[in-house]
Amino acid sequence: MSYTGPDFEPSPPRRSPLRRPLTVAVAALVPGALIGWGVYAAVGGSGDGGGGDTDRAAGVRSSAAPSTRAPSSAGDDDGKRPAGSSPAPASEKPSASPSRSQPAGSGALKGKVVVIDPGHNPANFRHPSEINRKVNVGTHWKECDTTGTATNAGWPEAEFTLDVAHRLRTLLEKQGATVKLTQDGDRSFGPCVDERARIGNEAQADAAISIHADGSGAGNRGFHVILPGPVHDGDADTRAITAPSAELGERIAGTFVRVTGTAPSNYLGDGTGLVTRTDLGGLNLSTVPKVFIECGNMRDSEDAALLTSGGWRQKAAQGMSEGIVSFLGG
Repeated sequence: MSYTGPDFEPSPPRRSPLRRPLTVAVAALVPGALIGWGVYAAVGGSGDGGGGDTDRAAGVRSSAAPSTRAPSSAGDDDGKRPAGSSPAPASEKPSASPSRSQPAGSGALKGKVVVIDPGHNPANFRHPSEINRKVNVGTHWKECDTTGTATNAGWPEAEFTLDVAHRLRTLLEKQGATVKLTQDGDRSFGPCVDERARIGNEAQADAAISIHADGSGAGNRGFHVILPGPVHDGDADTRAITAPSAELGERIAGTFVRVTGTAPSNYLGDGTGLVTRTDLGGLNLSTVPKVFIECGNMRDSEDAALLTSGGWRQKAAQGMSEGIVSFLGG
């Protein structure tokens, strides 16, 4: 998502302090994956793949960017401009299902609850007054939500996040998890950032992930995972979740690199793909292990080519799923 939103105020690039001891196994996870990515790229892997060929890993065919109804201007980086678009082509769009899944009978995640938070809402642009109202995010007040960002061709972040969320839900359900989405295109707007955190808390989720795409400048490429920093102020208290959330984020970053072949962000996280923030209500209000993932930069043409590919989105969901399975002990 764009960095000028209710849950994403600008933050200067910096090294992210995890502020906790890491086990040798966990500390080695992300560097090992990054080494694997370097080898992968060197031997001609599909690091920027997902073009027109059939996606061998996902078994789906990639396509060009989805068509749009309301293109946004190239300079609109704040994600506040109303945007609308047609959904992903039928051949790439996952089938709809209830926002709460039934627990499967078996699998590595049997008995586990995972909450998926698809960033923004495709209909937010129709409700400016509602999404601009302020809500308490623990340490301060922020707008309820934003429209998110969009590609230069006008495909909204909210369409991207919902598509990936559906793919991720299917993969996690196959592993036996009970999955809940914070929204499934079934609301007129929102939910607000405070409610998004509350949904995960009330579900007593074993893990929660908020899916986004960035709206940074052209040339800024790659993904990054945002971890909650230590906060104990007002209604926000992340002390119990910083350590498990960091482990969750590290595992997702490692598997995301390996499965997608995509490099970590070249503009945040010092090449680790990990960034710690203490200003995000969706993390500060969480009482369960939770991370945000910015899957790429919608305003960079090379990243946008990946984000608009159904084959790459399937890989992205697979990378997240494998990280969550690893974290939950599968």
